Amino acid sequence: MIIGCPAYVCRKRLDLKRLGPTFRCCVWISLDRLVRSLHSPSNTHASNSRFDPDSSGRPTTWDSFGIWDNRIDEPILLPSSIRYGKPIPKISLSKVGCASLIGQRKENEDRYQVSQMTNDILYFAVFDGHGGAQAADFCHKYMEQHIKELVEKEDNLEVVLTNAFLNVDKELAKHLHLSADASVLSAGTTATVALLRDGIELVVASVGDSRAMLCRKGKALKLTLDHTPERKDEKERIRKSGGFVTWNSLGQPHVNGRLAMTRSIGDFDLKNAGVIAEPETKRTSLHHVHDAFLALTTDGINFIMNSQEICDVINQCNDPKEAAQRISEQALQYGADDNSTIIVVPFGAWGKHKSSDVSFSFSRSFVSSGRWA
Repeated sequence: MIIGCPAYVCRKRLDLKRLGPTFRCCVWISLDRLVRSLHSPSNTHASNSRFDPDSSGRPTTWDSFGIWDNRIDEPILLPSSIRYGKPIPKISLSKVGCASLIGQRKENEDRYQVSQMTNDILYFAVFDGHGGAQAADFCHKYMEQHIKELVEKEDNLEVVLTNAFLNVDKELAKHLHLSADASVLSAGTTATVALLRDGIELVVASVGDSRAMLCRKGKALKLTLDHTPERKDEKERIRKSGGFVTWNSLGQPHVNGRLAMTRSIGDFDLKNAGVIAEPETKRTSLHHVHDAFLALTTDGINFIMNSQEICDVINQCNDPKEAAQRISEQALQYGADDNSTIIVVPFGAWGKHKSSDVSFSFSRSFVSSGRWA
């Protein structure tokens, strides 16, 4: 058995970082040939040339993959790499960073979850409760199971997430209506859920003002938009549904003078005012050469740090666990009084975009981030 055989890499989970450049080249020549043979109608079309995915004629060096030359030592996810024709790292949940701080609140109503949902799908979620933790607790307990059941029947993950959000909202309504306490009908939560399939297909769904952000080439790429009455389309929908928007003394808009968001799970006393649980979704194909991490954050962080500042701080950290802790602590240091929760998921380019110069302006952040972003 030659060391360049992909089957050998798969069975042994070969650590390519510890191999010399010659052996690493052999591995990828073998993988390249296998990929070409799988996608070529006949063997006569297979190429013996070096790995050249963009057909530019330029040699592809190991560093240009941008995946294993970093501080997160991950094995290759070989089946997906063969299927998509590009090197894809296996994302280990043990490397994911998570942090949740209570801040100045009496109770931490944020919830988060990270899990291997199926053999090929990873699950990441943050929920920011308001009016009590009942809705966030319910989503934390049941959202993943609803998604898992839907995935068995539906391949489109955007459809799966949309239906899961709506189903959880309906189940929460039944659950809360059994309570003798009418005040629980004003309990609600944001929900931002990300599914990663085959290490490359990233699908995000969100309601409320928790966020998902991808760091690509060192720049923050927003995967969600806040559902607030500041958005013209959301404000118009609220008004057409019979609700109204008012502004508090700080200039923040609220639905019917109560809720600072136009979509949420729960908040059943405002359903007739247009507050819905239907999420907006986004599908993204990861490029592990350029994509460093995914970050899910609640508004305790977003209120005080904009997406690029979060991206820059995380890029200074040695690992995602340190990054999650640092971001949540900095949000509190910069003046956030809300619960601060973050999940940091490392991708292939982790550590590639580290820079030595990171500046932070509190006054600029306060004006341009969070609810005003």
